[in-house]
Amino acid sequence: MRLMFDEVRSNKIKSWILIFVFMILIGFLGAIIGILYGSIYFGLAIALLFGMIYSLIGFFSGNSMILAMTKAKPVTKKEYPYLYNTVEAVAISASIPTPKAYVIDDSALNAFATGRNHETASITVTTGLLKTMNRQELEGVVAHEMSHIKNYDIRVMMLAAVLIGIVTLLSDFLLRSFLWGGGRNRDSKGGNIGIILIVVGLVLAVLSPIIGEMIRLAISRKREFMADANGAILTRYPPGLASALRKIASDPDPLVDHANKATAHLFISTPFRNKKGFVSKLFMTHPPIEERIKRLEAM
Repeated sequence: MRLMFDEVRSNKIKSWILIFVFMILIGFLGAIIGILYGSIYFGLAIALLFGMIYSLIGFFSGNSMILAMTKAKPVTKKEYPYLYNTVEAVAISASIPTPKAYVIDDSALNAFATGRNHETASITVTTGLLKTMNRQELEGVVAHEMSHIKNYDIRVMMLAAVLIGIVTLLSDFLLRSFLWGGGRNRDSKGGNIGIILIVVGLVLAVLSPIIGEMIRLAISRKREFMADANGAILTRYPPGLASALRKIASDPDPLVDHANKATAHLFISTPFRNKKGFVSKLFMTHPPIEERIKRLEAM
């Protein structure tokens, strides 16, 4: 049996390794673009420019955009005292400012957290989850989302979304450069090396968005395990979250109407219907709920 703190430490290390790999991938793309145009510095500058623009947009507007996309509505203590008090109590336990509470009018059992820091964070739950969970189960779900906020998972996941956007942009730019004949006037020095670089560049341009998406989803899966462990620490009652996950797993209609691929990794469980198959497993946003329950029971 692994201790809770070992689980948290292990997943933090793995998550940051994945972020590092993401940055290496972007660097490679920038370098290939630079070689194509005769200057590696030019390619790295393009990568840096795209990165800065996308980072600024994601950092300052990502939270409000996500809430708007999911049709989340802010709640007051008078409307949903049960949810409001639970969020407030778990925030005190986590020693962070109380996040704003939001509700999505949907029968699916789900929840997510978002924001760029503790001060701008929010926790959103569906009305279906509120109707189905008892006090300990709701505390477990809220504690899971509060852990994402406390550990700045919300910032890391927004960063991951920004990084995949940069990878896609650079890949598209590289492919268009080949189509427009970029770098052809430098082939006199290239010879076989030039041909090899073009082939490598094309392969990177095609595969980078796919690899980037797989890395982003892997980050999400690792951090779900970590948030489960931290949530158990906050409530001092792992069976509460385990029981909530069982109910979520048995939800006959898990589809969240306003969820999409851009926001799926934020939810406590996949907001889409589970699909079987090797390819589907590669692009899963969450680890299997059965595995998460098993780990909570072992704590």
